[in-house]
Amino acid sequence: MAPITAQNMEYDDALWAKSDEMLEAWKDKIFKQDVLREVGRFIAERKGGLPDELFTPRRGAFNLCFHMAFKNGSGAMLRFPIPGSSMFPEEKVKREVAVMQFLEYFTSFRVPHVFQHGCAKDSPVELGPFILMEYINHETNFIKPLNTPGLTGADRPILDPNVEVETLESIYGQMADVMLQIAKPTFSGIGCIDKANPDDEFDDTWIAKHRPLTFNMNELVQLGGVAPDQLPQHPFETASSFYQALAELHMVHLASQRNDAIASAEDCRQKYVARCLFRKIACEHKLSPNDAGPFRLFCDDFRPANVLAGKGNQLAAVIDLEYTYSAPTGYAYDPPSWLLLEQPESWEPGLDDWVEKYEKVLPTFLKALKAKEDAGIERGVLKEEHRLSHHMLKSWESGDFWVNYAARKSWAFDLVYWAKIDRRFFGEGDIEDRLKLLTEEERAAMDGFVEMKLKQKEEGGLGDWDGIQQALEEIEKQTLANS
Repeated sequence: MAPITAQNMEYDDALWAKSDEMLEAWKDKIFKQDVLREVGRFIAERKGGLPDELFTPRRGAFNLCFHMAFKNGSGAMLRFPIPGSSMFPEEKVKREVAVMQFLEYFTSFRVPHVFQHGCAKDSPVELGPFILMEYINHETNFIKPLNTPGLTGADRPILDPNVEVETLESIYGQMADVMLQIAKPTFSGIGCIDKANPDDEFDDTWIAKHRPLTFNMNELVQLGGVAPDQLPQHPFETASSFYQALAELHMVHLASQRNDAIASAEDCRQKYVARCLFRKIACEHKLSPNDAGPFRLFCDDFRPANVLAGKGNQLAAVIDLEYTYSAPTGYAYDPPSWLLLEQPESWEPGLDDWVEKYEKVLPTFLKALKAKEDAGIERGVLKEEHRLSHHMLKSWESGDFWVNYAARKSWAFDLVYWAKIDRRFFGEGDIEDRLKLLTEEERAAMDGFVEMKLKQKEEGGLGDWDGIQQALEEIEKQTLANS
């Protein structure tokens, strides 16, 4: 019997266009001469020292950065979340600063030192919440030495199939060392970390204090039309409760995205069934080993592009640590999805080809990781319990890698669920067999759900865009009130 197949769900193009509009309006404000002068004055006054040059701002996926060089050779970076891309800017800044301060103190790899951070009203001409941090001199990032020759900055990076083994082992090893250090601390809950008693300068206890603000949550609001109040609002005590929340969020996403979510009634039914079945295995606690923890730090956006490199491709610093939180242990135990630089759902030749190429480099990464583990244990900075390599191999061979990937990647969910998860839990069968596994309530609700989605597809539009924006503003006010 042929397996059920699916493609990725597309982003909502109407929401993407709206996001771009917000960015363009903000950019018009930034490039005015009086604003640039105020930004330069702001950096110089708070960093201290004699300024030399303020460089043209550079944009990343979520942030806009101003780099100022000083006469003494030092530098500072003023970074703002981009409106329309960062949907929870105040919250994002506060959570990332906490992680940066934690990692600066508890790890040996370098992260930029935070000079100051603040809310929008305290920023130059109220451009937005900000982080003023150390600028770390570097030559490139880890993408350049790994990327296929001939690809430009406009192309999505792809691992050079002819990369020298020594280069691959060196960079994989340095990335592995960072992953080991990030995953070493443990926490009793799932969420963004912070000091337990921030007003007590002698108490350095860190806990999972806030909801886990994830990369996917940001995109669900930005490009999926999900209302902010439908996202998780609190930290989690168990892995099973977190997986159930993520499974429910997949259904919320399908219901909320108005454009580019479904191709037809048949496609909608298949997407609905997949989410019901994923929710079923989540509720049956089949996704959550180590249910009560302890839990480990995980960065949704950790990848070679976010690691700065100096001479000889040596690690200079780790940057862009937003969307880092204490997560289910399985997240840290999964092998990284960035080994080929490109993600599986975006691999043009298809998922099977991605897997084939991935399995050629995974042994190289695991070898480099094990070498770092052995060295760390020999030096006494790691214990046997901190090893990740054998867990990662087990995760890949068992398919747990794909379960966690589907749980945290809403737009890749359908492709991964039908290709890598469904038959593992439910065996062979077609869509009619899968319908029989749904509850009576789920089957009864399906036709109405499909009808709703077809109507949305026909009507298009932005849904309750104004309501979402009002909710985001309220969340930002609440974040400031609780700070």
